[in-house]
Amino acid sequence: MRGTTRPGPRRPCLTIAVCAVLLTVTIGHSLPKLKAQSNPAASQIPDLAGIWDGSTSVRPPNGKTVPWTKANFPELNERALAYMKVFDEPLSPKYDCQPATPPAIEYDPYMTEIVQWPDRVLFRYEKDDQLRTVWLDGRQPTVHDWGIQGFSVGRYEGTALIVETTHFVFDITGFDDYNYIPSSQQKKVTERYWREGNELRATVTVEDPMFLRKPASYTTRWLPAPKGYKLQSFECDPETARLSVQFIPPRYK
Repeated sequence: MRGTTRPGPRRPCLTIAVCAVLLTVTIGHSLPKLKAQSNPAASQIPDLAGIWDGSTSVRPPNGKTVPWTKANFPELNERALAYMKVFDEPLSPKYDCQPATPPAIEYDPYMTEIVQWPDRVLFRYEKDDQLRTVWLDGRQPTVHDWGIQGFSVGRYEGTALIVETTHFVFDITGFDDYNYIPSSQQKKVTERYWREGNELRATVTVEDPMFLRKPASYTTRWLPAPKGYKLQSFECDPETARLSVQFIPPRYK
């Protein structure tokens, strides 16, 4: 019977057990190295989070020549000029509480809050109670993502956050409600955010071949909001907003 003893099957079990221990030890020694490699990447992400003051105490009030000046005023095609010519102020959708959109909402004189998560950045605007989500996870817009604020994707480049927004719907004042410049479904807005000391800065560039002959851009800044500040509700009421239209002198009679 001794000749029939088979110790062989136990050896693979012993080998597997030893390999498991060695693998555990190897992984255990590797984990700190992997963690150390991931930390520097995270530390390179610019700290843009917080509530930022974009009021008129920080920058000039927006209007027909601000932030657009002679130096950076958009070069419009005939289609855009025709829209501007026939536009009348009471037609503005803001009197029906339609929110402002890029590239105008970034310059409106209100507070803005930025929240940074691993897979997204959130922009909360006091103006019109708007929330924009900038996706960092590589997702792409679908046919269901057309909207007044478009669809935003972003990435970090060095010490800056780059945001690209497409999939806007047509908006009669989607470029600028001070100059009555519309925007189309072809509008693309690119934003670059970075810190300069205590300031948050951004360059906003808009492309729209339907109305613009070439891209137009402006650069602006925000300062930290007062300590403890909370965003205030805009609370636009369409009925109340529309009341003011009766006091606007009509352009056409």
